[in-house]
Amino acid sequence: MPRLAFYYEFASPYSYLSAARIEQVAKDRRVTIEWRPFLLGPIFRRQGYESSPFLENQRKCAYMWRDVARSAANLGLPWTKPRIFPANSLLASRIAYAGRKEQWIGAFSRAVFHMAFALDEDISKPELMVALLRELDLDAEKTLRTAETTEVKIGVRAAVAEAESLGVFGAPTFITEKGELFWGNDRLDEALDASFVRIG
Repeated sequence: MPRLAFYYEFASPYSYLSAARIEQVAKDRRVTIEWRPFLLGPIFRRQGYESSPFLENQRKCAYMWRDVARSAANLGLPWTKPRIFPANSLLASRIAYAGRKEQWIGAFSRAVFHMAFALDEDISKPELMVALLRELDLDAEKTLRTAETTEVKIGVRAAVAEAESLGVFGAPTFITEKGELFWGNDRLDEALDASFVRIG
């Protein structure tokens, strides 16, 4: 089956929309998803932004929140505008990176997004990550220890560098095996279809 790399950031509301449905729609199209958690902050800073570019423009930011709320409603997803944006997603990203090839990566990622954008919880809190991991029947303490190892910390930084080298500038981003890049939740279906064909 063709593969599609899914680059997502836990602080991104549009990544929430994609993560909630990507496994099912990919299964329907017989495409394998590669979960690629990464951090957008370092990329934004190199672009000259101190935080999310959406915060630079009040009208654009207001539109984003309305757009996400509409899309969540259309998908039947719970939605709560976060009190703090963007969230500190470092710990969740390290855990996801450590488990990116494990069977639980999809369930974990969806649960973190639900915590952030449905429940408006602070995903930077270790105790919340512990509770979430236990709900998934994982060894929470061992997983957290792994996430805090030097190997994982270096790996997370390398994941950012890799994403940037491939042209990733926002989230979610989807990249086919042929290197075709699609940015935005509204490009998910197009990216899945492109997994089967060469464009250009």
